[in-house]
Amino acid sequence: MVALVLEETKKLALREIELEEPLGPHDVRIAVRTVGICGSDLHYYQHGYIGPYVVKQPMVLGHEASGVVVELGQEVERLKVGDRVCMEPGIPDPNSKATRLGRYNLDPAVRFWATPPVHGCLRPTVVHPASFTFKLPDNVSFAEGAMVEPLAVGMHAVNKAQIKPGDVAVVIGAGPIGALTALAALAGGCSRVIVSDVQQAKLDLVVKLGPIAPVNVNERRLSAVVQEITEGWGADVVFEASGNSKAAAGVFELICPGGKVVLIGMPGEPIAYDVVAAQIKEAQIENVFRYAHVFPRALALMASGKIDVKPLITETFAFQESLEAFEFASRMPPSSVKAQIELP
Repeated sequence: MVALVLEETKKLALREIELEEPLGPHDVRIAVRTVGICGSDLHYYQHGYIGPYVVKQPMVLGHEASGVVVELGQEVERLKVGDRVCMEPGIPDPNSKATRLGRYNLDPAVRFWATPPVHGCLRPTVVHPASFTFKLPDNVSFAEGAMVEPLAVGMHAVNKAQIKPGDVAVVIGAGPIGALTALAALAGGCSRVIVSDVQQAKLDLVVKLGPIAPVNVNERRLSAVVQEITEGWGADVVFEASGNSKAAAGVFELICPGGKVVLIGMPGEPIAYDVVAAQIKEAQIENVFRYAHVFPRALALMASGKIDVKPLITETFAFQESLEAFEFASRMPPSSVKAQIELP
């Protein structure tokens, strides 16, 4: 089949590749329709690795996907041919201790699309376990379905924060994950979300999503805005979604006594962790790695209209334009949030 293949660092090809994918009894074969370009795809493209995951041989990119079921394994009952679906890209070992404890995202043996050496989904068809394949509601498009995967990160972070109705949250970073975390926080009960970034164009887009207070940190101190909005108390929850080490080091200044910090972004270097600042406020700190058990809830919120991801899909490319799509995403203008690729 023709696929978008990362040959080596900074070298992509849209070419034929032979992929052996037999259909197991509990699997479905899916014709891929829409795939989002994720920051991890771009990082592999530009650098060839993320932490311990190194691209050592050609690899198909893409893991944010939706499509149509075209074939069923013998034991599949929940889905049928023709169903419109989205797919959770990480498949754990069902017998691992992490999976048995319900924390399958932490399984060291998880096979995750477009994470070396596992091929991704920027290709015409994929075979995937039915248990990690979810039917799209009738009013959710393929483009929206491909946004469920990044939305799941934000929802997992919100679950970790244990938000209470009326909470005030701060989201640091207005990129795709930050924007989707803000939407998840509002859907989870926050009365208001403060979103910070250095790019005004992204803030101009995010503020249209709901009761969001935008803060351009080039113009105003984030802590001053938080103090003003919360009458000096501080935010109940701070989500660090930028991956900026300086921003991550300042999270304890923003929270209220007893508040929570959820670390989502992955800094490229160790951050300065102010233990005393955290202790003085008895800060609760949570870390996020991907997600678990949130795809059905994400789809339910999208179907109900509680979460609308459509404004965040800013560019769409045809499959034959995949090389141009990655070049664009590598130099994405501030006004853009999520670029997607549509397959025929």
